[in-house]
Amino acid sequence: MATVFAICALMLVYVYAGYPVLCALFASLRKRSVRSAEGTPSVTIIIAAFNEAACIERTLRNKLSLDYPPEKIEVIVVSDASDDGTDEIIARVAEESGRAVRLLRQEPRAGKTAALNLAAGYATSELLVFSDANSLYGPTALRRLVEPFADPEVGYATGRMVYKAPDGSLTGEGCSAYMRYENVLRGLETRLGSLVGVDGGIDAVRATLYAPMRPDQQPDFVLPLSVVQRGRRVVFEPRALLYEESLAIPSDEFRMRTRVALRAWHALRDMAMLLNPFRHGLYAWQLFSHKWLRYMAPVFQIGVLITNAALVGSAPLWNVLFGVQAVFYALALVGLAMRGHRLPPPLSFPFYLCLLNGAAGNALLRFMRGDRLVSGPARTGAGVAAPRRGPAAGWGTRPGPWAGARGAGPRPAAGPGPGPPPRFPPRAAGPTASTASSATRPRPRPSTTAASPRPASIQLRCATSATWPRCRC
Repeated sequence: MATVFAICALMLVYVYAGYPVLCALFASLRKRSVRSAEGTPSVTIIIAAFNEAACIERTLRNKLSLDYPPEKIEVIVVSDASDDGTDEIIARVAEESGRAVRLLRQEPRAGKTAALNLAAGYATSELLVFSDANSLYGPTALRRLVEPFADPEVGYATGRMVYKAPDGSLTGEGCSAYMRYENVLRGLETRLGSLVGVDGGIDAVRATLYAPMRPDQQPDFVLPLSVVQRGRRVVFEPRALLYEESLAIPSDEFRMRTRVALRAWHALRDMAMLLNPFRHGLYAWQLFSHKWLRYMAPVFQIGVLITNAALVGSAPLWNVLFGVQAVFYALALVGLAMRGHRLPPPLSFPFYLCLLNGAAGNALLRFMRGDRLVSGPARTGAGVAAPRRGPAAGWGTRPGPWAGARGAGPRPAAGPGPGPPPRFPPRAAGPTASTASSATRPRPRPSTTAASPRPASIQLRCATSATWPRCRC
């Protein structure tokens, strides 16, 4: 029993402290810098929305007010069968702004991942930027987010999320502390080569590296992994700031964390080839430690509690350790009783750690049962209409220095069927808005993530200019 306790306790210490310490040690020995540089490549900001009427206007105006050349920004919003007036709000913003706000409607409801797949087929830019419907960027966030792509080895970049309380003040509660911990870890992983997890509300990928995913896959986990699989780096840019309100109700946070963990388990199974250290070296260790063992933490936590309880009375040490655990869980219960109030760190840390691991344990049980998730409930609001249809076009590479580099190439052609969605026609002086439903839009493309082998039709292609570094394929 003491051996089981020791193993479980050591695994918990390794997951939360040992792994970051080893990352810092390895990063000091093998530091890989990111050759960032200022630039303004064309970007398409993609927003998936389901019933986001409460926040979508603020989010859109935030994106349209960013410090970035207006002619280089295209916004595509996919309304996932919203029925609360979201479509009308975005159509109005598009008309009032006179900017390139493109609107797609997805019916029947198919979830965020399917919405991103749909929007990516219509995008015309060199970089795809993904935003949540309630995500607010800092004024210079977009400029900072695209800078790492000046490095031809970088295929994916993510920014830094800062949680805010509903009244607008920065919170010191558990979720904010957790994100600060994650951001430190992401900085260390970037110095090693590539990070493992990204913030889905502020991340970007080269358009040529976007691989359509299954509707049940988690885009902000599977897509970065597919980029690493293709030999490109996933990096953290802490100066690209995203402000998002924290979830005030613990049950909402628990459900959200359960959804994330459940979809992550399926992603780990789909991308299991990345756990092979003989092919992926250090990154296989990172993925195993940061994700696989992290989501196993509730098993270790329960193991520590049960074995310690069984050993109480056999020696003074076990009595002391059990007393420490009793105090920890008592503080977590006090935090639960004070939910809805601002919690000091002694209460927020035990409460939030138990919430995280409880959600991870729930997700593990559901994964073992075979449960899958495609779409989740709305966070706060909705989406809008779809682009006009122009001449059909394939998944060709975008021009420009940001579009091509080692491992990038034309997107895979679709299998049997009408082919990929047509691109937008050239931008007009004003906005356009129309509606595309499942009855009128083209058939979805087959997935090219780890669940399917890389199609033989993909070719390598380089793009260079006098300003940006030459790719060395």
